[in-house]
Amino acid sequence: MTRAIVAGAFALVSAAACLTFAPAEASAAPQACVTSTLTTGGNEGVGTIRYKSASSSCGDLNLTYSDDSTSPYGDYYAGRLRNSSGVWHTCTKGYVWASDGSHSVNDSTYWLCTDVNDNTPFTVASQLDDGDSVKITN
Repeated sequence: MTRAIVAGAFALVSAAACLTFAPAEASAAPQACVTSTLTTGGNEGVGTIRYKSASSSCGDLNLTYSDDSTSPYGDYYAGRLRNSSGVWHTCTKGYVWASDGSHSVNDSTYWLCTDVNDNTPFTVASQLDDGDSVKITN
């Protein structure tokens, strides 16, 4: 009976040792999405500049929070990307209305830009005024 207990304990310790290696392998996988806080630029302008995370598996610029600095209602927001020549352009979707508050990362209404390449510089413009606070999950 003593041998059975020792053998069982050894099996548990061996199994536990194997489990400790699993998180190290998992850390090599990309993060789901990364959230950045920005201050918007004015219509077709440039606000805070961030870069699309290279460690994220999320390919879009998703507006997940917005707070219009001059109105309790909201504003129109557009994602803007800088190309390799240094020129900023508004994403194809253009400006979308967003009330103040949180927005679902799964709601395509708030996907300001899609298929954004890793390390691409981006910003957000607000149509009615600048200086709004937004969170972009990418």
